Amino acid sequence: MEQPQHGIRAAYAESTITVYQAYPPEIGLPAAREGRFSSGWKRDRMTWIKPSFLWMMYRCGWGTKAGQETVLAVEISREGFEWALRHACLSSYVRGVHPDRATWQRQLKRAPARVQWDPERDLRLQTLPYRSLQLGLAGEAVRRYADDWTVAISDVTPLAHEIHALVSVGDLDSAARLLPQERPYPAGDEPLAHLLG
Repeated sequence: MEQPQHGIRAAYAESTITVYQAYPPEIGLPAAREGRFSSGWKRDRMTWIKPSFLWMMYRCGWGTKAGQETVLAVEISREGFEWALRHACLSSYVRGVHPDRATWQRQLKRAPARVQWDPERDLRLQTLPYRSLQLGLAGEAVRRYADDWTVAISDVTPLAHEIHALVSVGDLDSAARLLPQERPYPAGDEPLAHLLG
């Protein structure tokens, strides 16, 4: 089935969506244990969440990159996720989406969330011909994410390592069976209209 050039693919339930982040163990392990981000987690900086498991694997090197050894699956409310989309701005200027560069810069400065569309990845972490959402949260969005939207946090580092081991020996069928079941997310046109660059 042909994928849209820009689309959100994610594991989601009726009221929640799963996003991924990777942290050093001193931040990731307490978060998974307590089900919330602890005091070591920085609220004053932008945090990027990714609905695509394989894009997260590309970014963190299957949980092997320094400072990204603990991969977290963060279950957040769909209501919160969609709030972030509605209040987001594209992270780069796109002619036709923004009236002009100055308007985009003003929007970006005010927006509590920003969106990047990066090439989706396959099991070998090669680029696919369609893009995956990254959602950056700052200010009000970070506070809402940590305090209101987060429903559960789990450590999926062992899963990342297991899938990577299968990919390494060429057993892509077994690796694929272990992947989280991601499907097109029904965000609708309204929250995404200003984000399709």
